[in-house]
Amino acid sequence: MFSLQTIFGKGDKFYGLLEASAAAARESTHALIELLAAPPQLRSLEKFKLARQREKNLQAQISQELVNTFVTALDREDIDALSSALYKIPKIVEKFAERWTLAAGRLGEVDFASRATMLERACEVIEEMVGLLRKGMNIDTSKALNDKMQAIEAEADRLILELYRDTYAKETDPMRYLILKDLFELLEKAIDRCRDAGNVVHQVVLKNT
Repeated sequence: MFSLQTIFGKGDKFYGLLEASAAAARESTHALIELLAAPPQLRSLEKFKLARQREKNLQAQISQELVNTFVTALDREDIDALSSALYKIPKIVEKFAERWTLAAGRLGEVDFASRATMLERACEVIEEMVGLLRKGMNIDTSKALNDKMQAIEAEADRLILELYRDTYAKETDPMRYLILKDLFELLEKAIDRCRDAGNVVHQVVLKNT
């Protein structure tokens, strides 16, 4: 005898896939901190490639499961939006790592490490928020974590603005200026994708409580 779950698919599998996706995003930011601290001869992009490929595979699996599963534990558009936001984080981080590695020799003493640390903190909060979806959607906990995410984003924006201000005021090399501007924008985009993921989770909690 077939159960409805057998016929329609098991919708709660998405929790594990989204949790794995959030973990891959966090791992990419930790790899960035390690890269920024490493001496030139030990710098490697392998961890970033692995994290992005893992995230890409997870997103493809989530998309396929959305096709195969009739009843999902969360609304389909929410699963898709969260998956998309999480996928973009390691993708952007890898772009930053690639470009920073190419240009590191001419960037001087620009402090990217503190900004990367803020990004890792943001991903840790997102990972915790995604875990809420399986454990039980507590609106107070979700709001507290989303507020924390917003505070991290505001602080990261302030730190990145400082980088812009210093660059505008002191930079005279046009090529170096363009490289720095590109790197600043990538950091800002990564933080924004963390914010997007946090907003999706919080909206899911609001809809389901």
